[in-house]
Amino acid sequence: MPTPTPPTDTAPTDVPFAEQHYGTVTVLTAANGGVVPYGNSVVVRGSEGTLVIDPSLALDRDPVGADAVLISHAHEDHIAGLRHFDADTYAHDLDAPAVGSLEVLIAGYGLEPDELDAMSDALVTDYGLPAERPGVIGIDAGHTFDLGDHIATVIHLPGHTAGHCGVLIEPDGFLYLADIDLTSFGPMYGDVGSSVDDFLTSIDRVGEIDARWYGTFHHKGVVTGRAEFATRLAAYRSRILEREARLVEFLAEPRTFDEIVAHRLVYRPHVDAPWVNAVERRTATLHLERLIGVGAVDEAEPGRYRRM
Repeated sequence: MPTPTPPTDTAPTDVPFAEQHYGTVTVLTAANGGVVPYGNSVVVRGSEGTLVIDPSLALDRDPVGADAVLISHAHEDHIAGLRHFDADTYAHDLDAPAVGSLEVLIAGYGLEPDELDAMSDALVTDYGLPAERPGVIGIDAGHTFDLGDHIATVIHLPGHTAGHCGVLIEPDGFLYLADIDLTSFGPMYGDVGSSVDDFLTSIDRVGEIDARWYGTFHHKGVVTGRAEFATRLAAYRSRILEREARLVEFLAEPRTFDEIVAHRLVYRPHVDAPWVNAVERRTATLHLERLIGVGAVDEAEPGRYRRM
């Protein structure tokens, strides 16, 4: 998946952003719709402060004079715009170390030694990430940002990463879903700290929250109304089970782990990027563990798996 070189502080961005308003919540929407590596950042302007959530690569400045920045989780596309902000930066305790350290961030991807250099180069060159970002403040689930006439409450939604979070913004009724992004591509859970079971639980949790708007960092942007959201969320959730079903079908005859990875549960065969094999390895591992746990798959012989 090729990624562009990010803008410098003095040059205009190649993918500018536009403001979209939902009540008093502003979404800084990337011109390409938030397709990776870009995304849609959220701004909450209160009577006593301004919060920015997930400053994306599309931002070439701090456009709002932020008093605080919240990072929903430790992935490069959600922190690429941080270089333009001087405000205090917050992230869930489980992801804060990776937001503050390139080394910790990369370690969380579970890369093989021959994949590390390419990934490191991409994060520095394409996303402009520094080696260290001191002072990232760890927070717990339920943390609130009191902005005067607005309250932003952090909701822990693990699965994508261990510390992945959403945010409920009141009184507007805007639920920011971060990377529960409702895309047809489906959920991503390819990190060392990812979990299929946690992701399913997090999807079910946001499905129970009644909001007026549901905002995603990528692609879909903002969905209006719970009915449409529920339809999109159900289709998104089903992608997890579809991958699992395809794996079971593939295991009609014994397969090695390497054969499962090469078969690809997530990416199409033509996609080539430093992280692809790591994501496929982790995804295959998680689904095999689930299927073995429920007796749908077993290890036919050492290192070879088949469906029951």
